[in-house]
Amino acid sequence: MDLGLQGRLFIVSGATSGFGLAITNALLAEGAKVIAVARNKEKLLELQALTGRSVEILSADITKSQSIDMLEKLVGRKQPDGILVNASGPPAKCFLETTMDDWDQAYNQLLRWKVELTRRFIPRFQNRGYGRFLFIESSAVKQPIENLVLSTSLRMSVTGFVKCVSQENVDQGITFNILAPGYHDTPAIDRIIQKKSVTGSISFDEAKKLIIQGIPMKKLGNTDDFSTLALWLLSPRSEYVTGQVFVIDGGLVKSI
Repeated sequence: MDLGLQGRLFIVSGATSGFGLAITNALLAEGAKVIAVARNKEKLLELQALTGRSVEILSADITKSQSIDMLEKLVGRKQPDGILVNASGPPAKCFLETTMDDWDQAYNQLLRWKVELTRRFIPRFQNRGYGRFLFIESSAVKQPIENLVLSTSLRMSVTGFVKCVSQENVDQGITFNILAPGYHDTPAIDRIIQKKSVTGSISFDEAKKLIIQGIPMKKLGNTDDFSTLALWLLSPRSEYVTGQVFVIDGGLVKSI
């Protein structure tokens, strides 16, 4: 199926690891161009060396306002077709382990920058009458995950924000959707496994095995498979879908 991504330009944050890297590679395989944003400059340069002129890079912490300034400057007069809004999450903690500083940092890490990035780029998409915003959050917005009170709370705020802004722009040719992954084979899952290992006084491998046993499909998700839905939601083919949360979790969430 031709998704109509050939020659289109996408901004991808968190582009050198996990979901961001898988989606970057999938976009490039479809003939799209990517502005890849990540903190690790060496990994960005490696990505660019492998992909050539199809990738522009920005080494920056996208959760900072000055980084969004840098991104706008890099984009210049170019016309992005969509943005993958993606970054790492806060530490794994239960509520009584958290401090108010943890909550302030989680707000900045999970919500504030996404609001600012969206505010900055919506006018570009409105002027053009087309655009795709795709946020990667967590299945915790549907069913809480133990020791992720910071992530669960603030990501639920993101879902409320995305739903509202999608309705406010529903006739502008712009869509806003959320992918909510469960346990996938990415570096991000290590903090969850490590926390379970510590709290349960078991080894890292034993903790990982327990997590996998709790997934109905009895396996971790694959990022390449995950990226196929992301491609469709970033493409023109998904024009009738907005304000939705798609859970990809191997059957873990029990709600209807």
